[in-house]
Amino acid sequence: MIRSVLACSVCLLGASFLGNAQSANEDIPHLAKHGTATQLIVNGKPFLMLGAEVHNSSGSSLDYMRTVWPRLAAIPLNTVFVPVYWELLEPKQGQFDFSLVDGLIHQARRNHLHIVFLWFGSWKNGLSSYPPLWVKKDAERFPRVIEKGGKEAEILSTFGKNTLEADKTAFAALMRHIREVDGQAHTVLMMQVENEVGVLGDSRDRSPAADQAFSGAVPAKLLNYIQQHKNSLFPQFKKIWDASGDKTSGTWSEVFGSNADEVFMAWHYGRYVNQVAAGKAQYALPMYANTWLHGPNVAPGKFPSGGPEPEVIDVWRAAGNAIDIYAPDIYARNFEDWCDWFNQEGNPLFMAETAGGARGQANVFYAVGKDNAISFSPFGIDSWRDKDNLLGKSYSVLMQLAPLILKHQGDGTMTGFVLDTDHPSVTATMNGYKLDISLDRIFGGKAKHGYGLVIATGPNEFVGAGSGFRVKFSPASAGPPNAGVGYIEEGSYANGAWVPGRRLNGDESDQGQYWRFSNQGTEVERAVVYRYR
Repeated sequence: MIRSVLACSVCLLGASFLGNAQSANEDIPHLAKHGTATQLIVNGKPFLMLGAEVHNSSGSSLDYMRTVWPRLAAIPLNTVFVPVYWELLEPKQGQFDFSLVDGLIHQARRNHLHIVFLWFGSWKNGLSSYPPLWVKKDAERFPRVIEKGGKEAEILSTFGKNTLEADKTAFAALMRHIREVDGQAHTVLMMQVENEVGVLGDSRDRSPAADQAFSGAVPAKLLNYIQQHKNSLFPQFKKIWDASGDKTSGTWSEVFGSNADEVFMAWHYGRYVNQVAAGKAQYALPMYANTWLHGPNVAPGKFPSGGPEPEVIDVWRAAGNAIDIYAPDIYARNFEDWCDWFNQEGNPLFMAETAGGARGQANVFYAVGKDNAISFSPFGIDSWRDKDNLLGKSYSVLMQLAPLILKHQGDGTMTGFVLDTDHPSVTATMNGYKLDISLDRIFGGKAKHGYGLVIATGPNEFVGAGSGFRVKFSPASAGPPNAGVGYIEEGSYANGAWVPGRRLNGDESDQGQYWRFSNQGTEVERAVVYRYR
């Protein structure tokens, strides 16, 4: 087995990385419930992952990445999503080269950043471009998906037993090595297993093995899961099952009707990926699978058929339990809808990939404030040249607020929002007040976009952050019938403590009628409200 010369230096750096390595073995990164939210715990404390993903091939060169890390730290990020490539990890079967893995960990530590590794194994974006050549060249041992008309696709089949065993072996070796070089320091926080899996070009695999399985009965394991969880299924999947009469036996077509192909592939991808993820037995980092999302009225095969979309996450859950989170890659304009669709039925929101720029600057507040997101991660950060550093402005504010956000996740005292002229207002109720949140248009204001979050920090106190919105308070509990803004402070947080700046009364609060956030930047403010007759 090839071993990296950097391994020793990685171990030595572990003692000083981020200051808390001495307790690492006792408390590796893990997920924990906090009210209705799920949080990532790092070195014994909840962690808000404000990250970004590099381009697909960036992690293949340490020389290239050497200049990237400092730029990412300066944004500022706290976590970088970086691929690990099966073809480079195991260039010859049974011979593993961990030099890239060790080098990336080493570079991240030097820049005080964490890593989420993305395992580019059997599939990436539905296709099989990252397996080693010894896999790609041997279609007899490692069979491909067969599509309509007998076409052999550039997609490894989930029915390839040798493929599964080879992928499992490589991933387990990777996890074992990460434990050896990072089990003390916790540079690596989570693992993505494969990438955007599913059949592209057809609704399902039509190889002889797949056809035989498709014509047979739906496995009892899946049907039993559906019946046992019928009251907590994702609504999107419940609709599919209901459409064919909630059958408890039959073939795939009989039980799932017109959705049978996608559900069939979800079962087989779910079984495969969960078996690969069982490599967590070597080092039990949290693991997630990410999803290429379909658009409205787009047929399976136009998007990767069988990936963990909301309508088939239950199928993946029935197939195995090694995957902890099913995560969306959201580039669609209806960002809030997709966040809500994934943040349900016990599946926490983990933003694996999304857009950056002005959209990311705003959307991160919704994801973190409304849906208690564990992470936020725009794609292609290493080539991003945002002269205004819009994402960094939001991240800088959220890093200040992180202790407060993490304290209030899952307890009903926080909300987030994105506003525009088509969706100019939202409401929220917390701590006995109704909050009417809208675009800031008073005094001739012309804000067309707004975003932010609001946290109820005490009986009559609120902290907010964002841009281009205003808040009107009204009573939502017994007591005096009117509510006013007592005073507003702009300010910041330093080491978790509020540092006040200007007192914003008078015109800045419309004489106590509104709590206002200018559209000229991303602000942090504190408001004290009161009740009166």
